[in-house]
Order: sequence, then structure tokens, then C-alpha cells
Amino acid sequence: MLTKTVWIPTADGQADAFAAFPDGGGTHPGVLMYPDAFGIRPVVRDMARELARHGYYVLVPNFFYRHGQTPVVELPEHIAGENRSAIFARIMPMIETHTAERVLSDAEAYLGFLGDQPEVAAGPVGVTGYCIGGLLATRTAAAHPDRVAAVAAFHAPVHADGPDSFAKLTAQVHFGHAEGDLTPETLGELNQALDAAGVAHTSEIYPGTLHGFTMADTDSFNAAALQQHWDRLLALLGGTLTLPQES
Repeated sequence: MLTKTVWIPTADGQADAFAAFPDGGGTHPGVLMYPDAFGIRPVVRDMARELARHGYYVLVPNFFYRHGQTPVVELPEHIAGENRSAIFARIMPMIETHTAERVLSDAEAYLGFLGDQPEVAAGPVGVTGYCIGGLLATRTAAAHPDRVAAVAAFHAPVHADGPDSFAKLTAQVHFGHAEGDLTPETLGELNQALDAAGVAHTSEIYPGTLHGFTMADTDSFNAAALQQHWDRLLALLGGTLTLPQES
């Protein structure tokens, strides 16, 4: 894989981002990957590389760029229970000021950047995200139905904007929920809202999981659920984006 730090011009400055894509030339479908609130760090870079290994150009933006470059908040190698509270005390004010207006303004810049890269194939892209990043991914897909063909979100508050927020979704959807985040009843209500909006989707609770289950540098990590996440994400992207043919 080839990797690099890139800079994305936005309405409010420049966002740094991590890009990973296959070497060997050619073009590849674009995927915008929103990290969780802890931001770009080794585990997220590894996940971007893994997705790129399957043939995608993966762009991971620092969506808290208004507060500084990566790392916006210094993190330990392992984000354990004893230090989570102090970290979140620094992150929560940034989450609170990251309004829906900012999210959509930035999304326009991120998608525009993807479309301008010579390594990115023409056509629609995929968007995925984790924790708050899953909500940003869903908002991005709803705001750009002509540019986003697939959206996935994992342990994410995708219902935070209410059932009407799904009305503009035309992308195919996968939501992978933590067992600790949703009850079966809440899942049923969410899926009914997706059905009512006519969204092609899979939306399920991953058994035995806590919020943050995909992140290997947290106490919530669940290796089996991470693999389930890869299985679902790769199937979604493979069914909606066109990968280059092997020569």
C-alpha cells in the first residue's frame, strides 16, 4: 500500500487527512472513512490500509482540524477505562461545536478532494464511519445522494437526527450496532424508519459487543466483531463500487 498525509482545503481552512491506496498505478474506487472521536491514530491508519488492500483509495480526514492538526489530543497506546474520562473531557467540547452545518461543509470538501485525485476512479464513492464518525458518514450520504453509493456505520448514533433524516438516503446502507448501545426494540424502530424511507439496508446488533468494538486500542475491542465488520463492509462496497479488473 501507498500512504501519505494530505491537506484538504475547506471553507474554514485546511484539514489534514491520511490517505491509503494500492500501489502499482491505475485508479480505484474512493472511500471516505470517518474515524471515531479519538481521531487518526495507529489503529485507524491500520484499518485504512486494510481497506485499501482490497482495492480502494481510502481517505481518513481529521474532522476536528479546526482545533489543530493530528494528533489533536495526545492519546496513550491503549485507551483504557482509567484514562477515557480525561480524554473525553477534552474531546466533548469539540464534538459539541462540530455542528451539522460544519459537517456538511466539510463533507463537500472531502468528497471534492476525493474526486480530484488521479488515483481515484470516476463514479460514486463509499462512505464509512465509526462512533460519531458513523453519524458523519450517514449525514454525508444523505446530503450527497448523487455521489455516495454505499454508507456503513459501526457503533454509531445513526438515529441521532431522527427518522426523517433517512429520507434523502439513496445509498445502500449497513449499520453495525453494539449490543451495549441498542436494545432489540430500539433496533426495530430504527429499521422500521429505514424501511419507511425506502432505504436498501442491513442493520443489525453485533452479538456480545460494547460501544467501540472495532477499535483494537480500547477496552471495548472485540476481534470477532471486527471481522464481522470487515465481512459486512467489504460485501457492501463490493456490491456497489466497481473495482478495477485484474490484468
